Order: sequence, then C-alpha cells, then structure tokens
Amino acid sequence: MTTNNRNRNEDFECNDHVHEITGSTSFVDERCEEPHNHRFATIGSTAIRTGNSHVHEVEFTTDTHENHEHEFCGRTSTAIAVGQNRHTHFLQGRTTRNDGHTHEFRTTALIENPTRRSFRDIDNDRDRRF
Repeated sequence: MTTNNRNRNEDFECNDHVHEITGSTSFVDERCEEPHNHRFATIGSTAIRTGNSHVHEVEFTTDTHENHEHEFCGRTSTAIAVGQNRHTHFLQGRTTRNDGHTHEFRTTALIENPTRRSFRDIDNDRDRRF
C-alpha cells in the first residue's frame, strides 16, 4: 500500500503543469467606511517540488474598487488528490494593505488539464481544421 501512495504522489510531481486560480476576498470589516470585496483570477507557476508533492507560486492583483486594488504573493498547499489521478491545491492568505485595509481569502485551484487532452492533441485538432 505504501508503494501505491508513493506512485500516486509521483503523478503529482514536477511536470510542467499549471493551475488556474480564481476567487473573491472577504468583505472588509465594519470599521471600513464602505464595505466591499474584490475578485481575482490568475495562473499559478509551474510545479515546484516539495517532499513527495509540489506547490505553485501565486501572484495576483485584485480588481479595482473605488480607485484601489490589492496584491498577493504566496504559495499553494501541496497537491490534494481528488481521484482519477487528478489533484487540486488550497490557497489562503491576506492581501496587501491599501486604502487603510486588507482582505482575507480562501480558494482552491482549478483541476489541472480537466479534459485530459494533451497539448499535442489540441495542436493536431487545430491542424486538421485548417
């Protein structure tokens, strides 16, 4: 059984894959004059090996609200298996301070290559159409 777990983790090793990451921040607490939140969307870095798994570096700038935005720079959790040799990552953090406040957020990365099609297959399909 240990071998199977190790092999399953090896599927998540540092192959050149990325994840899309989207989310919304929390609302600013009551002390803020104008309660609001922000949205973000980005693509994490290629996989960075850590132990028997990997993480992704994440950087984003939120959308703008009332002439201000926030930034974040950090790393995802290690891979979280979701079945069928696929995985996701958890990400939580706090944005930079701007306009006198920060925002917290929690999200998960979208599953890498959800259609399981390789870039070679996609290129071949495109070549056949033209």
